[in-house]
Amino acid sequence: MRDVRIIDHPLIQHKLTIMRDRATSTASFRRLLQEISHLLCYELTRDLELEMVPIITPVSMMMAPRLAGKKLVFASVLRAGDGLLQGMLDLVPSARVAHIGLYRDPETLQPVSYYFKSPEDLDDRLVVIVDPMLATGHSAAAAVTTMKAHGAQRLRFLSLLAAPEGLRNFHDVHPDVPVYVAAVDEKLNEHGYIVPGLGDAGDRLFGTK
Repeated sequence: MRDVRIIDHPLIQHKLTIMRDRATSTASFRRLLQEISHLLCYELTRDLELEMVPIITPVSMMMAPRLAGKKLVFASVLRAGDGLLQGMLDLVPSARVAHIGLYRDPETLQPVSYYFKSPEDLDDRLVVIVDPMLATGHSAAAAVTTMKAHGAQRLRFLSLLAAPEGLRNFHDVHPDVPVYVAAVDEKLNEHGYIVPGLGDAGDRLFGTK
């Protein structure tokens, strides 16, 4: 695999195991996804650039670190991406938000675009695209292509699970975009689902099985 960062923190792996269990309720799945998104966001933002600024504490003046540059953009791939989005906004409430509407055609497994909305000045911002599942990689690649077409230059892709086939497909199109993921599973099945996976993240998140 190319630029794939596996975030294997014990708490993430523990919560992911519960999410994989088909007996886990919709409410629990939703809560766990938000909790995991906190931890994933923490690791993904570890190397953000800082600048020193003067502040006055109740005791004295000091030079203190603050995030440098323009606010981040979190780009959610609808609809399941919103499950990761809220937890990330809890940590970075000043981040801007983009939405990318894509669905996977059940016959061709190719992405179909139906909606897009984002901040305008993407070229000066770090853009983090979020989608819980990177399966075939086609939707992930299409989301990045869309963001690049609207000016994004610094991008990262954050997912909960990925399949090896999907990662290869994704990096064949976008070798410059790192992928952050909690786990890389065994393979895809004939329907394009990750194995062992956790099923359809959107259906489990919103209770639309």
